[in-house]
Amino acid sequence: MRCIGLIGGMSWESSALYYRLLNEGVKQRLGGLHSARCVLASVDFAEIEAMQSAGRWDAAGDLLAGQARGLEAAGADAVLICTNTMHKVADTVAAAIGVPLLHLADVAADAVVASGLGTVALLGTRFTMEESFYADRLVARGLTVLTPDAADRALVDRVIYTELVVGRVEDASRAAFVEVIGRLAARGAEGVILGCTEIELLVGPGDVDLPVFATTRLHAQAAVDFALS
Repeated sequence: MRCIGLIGGMSWESSALYYRLLNEGVKQRLGGLHSARCVLASVDFAEIEAMQSAGRWDAAGDLLAGQARGLEAAGADAVLICTNTMHKVADTVAAAIGVPLLHLADVAADAVVASGLGTVALLGTRFTMEESFYADRLVARGLTVLTPDAADRALVDRVIYTELVVGRVEDASRAAFVEVIGRLAARGAEGVILGCTEIELLVGPGDVDLPVFATTRLHAQAAVDFALS
């Protein structure tokens, strides 16, 4: 079994989900007492969020690149950035290491393409929804990407940063997200990418009529596939 390196802590709630899914995936595949070989570098999310808010993406990229180098030195055979938003600096992280970086947007694109859908909604932080670093990788696979309007983007971003990353899961916010997804469906979305690892704490396939592409689960499954290949 190959070793998976995780850059986590952004937030620790979703990193804990990664850890559980990796181990469940390995146990399902191998049975018995098997668990995932992995190493985790957990950063202080307050420091990362301050860099995001200040637009200090170069500094954030350097910080995560240093974490990735540490994971490689600790024996990781591949690295995951356990957050969609910080894939804005994925190229910096990938360039710092000699092992593969399993890019979350590519994993999401693979799943959507395999499903046969062509138009997908993308929910995430304002950075993920409003900038091109994530959607461009989906478009490159032939997908059409829809994002919420400005008011809905603000709502989604607020819930992520003021509720989900601190472990608050509110029924009212779930209902609001379902309404946002419904408006995207009315615009032609055939499925929805939960492009923030915390959104999976709030919304799942049973909450909406569209196919749901849960990026944490997809990323973890890709890591299990890599580890056992």
